[in-house]
Amino acid sequence: MSQPSSFKPTLSLLDATMVVAGSMIGSGIFIVSADITRLTGSAGWLLLVWLITGFMTLTAALSYGELSGMFPKAGGQYVYLKEAWSPLTAFVYGWSFFTVIQTATIAAVGVAFAKFTAYLVPAFSEDIVALDMGWLRISRAQLLSLAVILILTFINTRGIKSGKLVQTTLTLIKIASLAALIVCGLALLKPGIWQANWQNAWHLHPVSSSVSYTFIGALGAIAAAMVGSIFSSDSWHNVAFIAGEIRNPRRNIGMSLFLGTMIVTVLYLLANITYLAVLPLLEIAGAEKDRVAVAASRAMFGEAGTMLIAAMIMISTFGCNNGLILAGARVYYTMANDGLFFRRAGRLNQAAVPSFALWTQCLVACIWSISGRYGDLLDMISFVVVGFYMLTIAGIFRLRKKRPDAERPYKAFGYPVLPIIYICMGLTFCLLLIFYKPRFTWPGLIIALAGIPVYYFVITKKKKPTSHRTGTP
Repeated sequence: MSQPSSFKPTLSLLDATMVVAGSMIGSGIFIVSADITRLTGSAGWLLLVWLITGFMTLTAALSYGELSGMFPKAGGQYVYLKEAWSPLTAFVYGWSFFTVIQTATIAAVGVAFAKFTAYLVPAFSEDIVALDMGWLRISRAQLLSLAVILILTFINTRGIKSGKLVQTTLTLIKIASLAALIVCGLALLKPGIWQANWQNAWHLHPVSSSVSYTFIGALGAIAAAMVGSIFSSDSWHNVAFIAGEIRNPRRNIGMSLFLGTMIVTVLYLLANITYLAVLPLLEIAGAEKDRVAVAASRAMFGEAGTMLIAAMIMISTFGCNNGLILAGARVYYTMANDGLFFRRAGRLNQAAVPSFALWTQCLVACIWSISGRYGDLLDMISFVVVGFYMLTIAGIFRLRKKRPDAERPYKAFGYPVLPIIYICMGLTFCLLLIFYKPRFTWPGLIIALAGIPVYYFVITKKKKPTSHRTGTP
């Protein structure tokens, strides 16, 4: 049998929506509210941080709908940046995506799965060293993370139907589970705790200090707090990477982006209201290892709640990683066909999926998982991620000028107001991080800019004739 030359469009609107929602809901919503509360010190600001993030995510998703309708093919944001700006801009994004953004996220979510598995099976504790080489210690949690990444990569090499079955099933389960947790939390609301949490609800101050922020310091604290909520809400655009495998992509990608991000935004806000309904602010801020959902579940159901939430997060992170692994490889496939990635990554296997790209992504994710440095890098890359979002959305304005007559089955909702608002909010976020939390900015920027010399090296190599054909890395 000859190898397929194109993807098979087999994903429905439901499947595409589950890719959006499933890739967004990982472990973040169960953890990052602790750090947000420590930085803001109040119930009102905790919810407002999530609301601002949700607004930005929805605005970006609605804007991406126009781009997905114009370019309904594999590659998503990489393709949009190339068409709107330049191949260099697209490559720098793809480079950042491959080296850190997607692969480190896969590692982080894999280790989160392992950490919560340890609640049910203590043998997988991150405190138990499985391999000690002196310069490198690998815990059992990290080994389990590696196993999960390898298993999910293998499943996705078997074809898009295998990946979508895992994704759709697990995402429906975790949406239902998170909704059930919210309903139980609101039903078991503790009036005394709720009222105490809403006293001085808009007094912005760090939990560890009784001193309030100055105006500039307050803006910086909000930006720093949003690092966690943005990470928890990221990867919503993964569905655009698999456009070639979605039925009626011009319609269904835009619809799935809206439906998926709306579902998750509402769930995230309600989950935080649930935390405030059963836990005092200081307990949210001081949750052991930031596991706010575990503390909330324990407050609702006793010790049995710990096991319940652990199982729920295991399902959530497993499904999230499947979506990340499934979608990410399509970016490398498109880059390879542009001559900007390993040539073999641009080929499909018998199941019509880019298996070499999947395994290459798996290798880098496993390296990050073993290194244990993925968490720091994800904080540092938030600046770059939002920067690429701004560039992509600004590309809508550029493309309307460059290609006014191009077919646009769907036009960005609220254009030009909402896209401009997003760009202004994103720019404010990035500038505040530069001044207030520089350690969250320069490392990610260095990683991204390192892609520029790599791009010119690859282009130079392509131009060199080698036996009547050009070479690729």
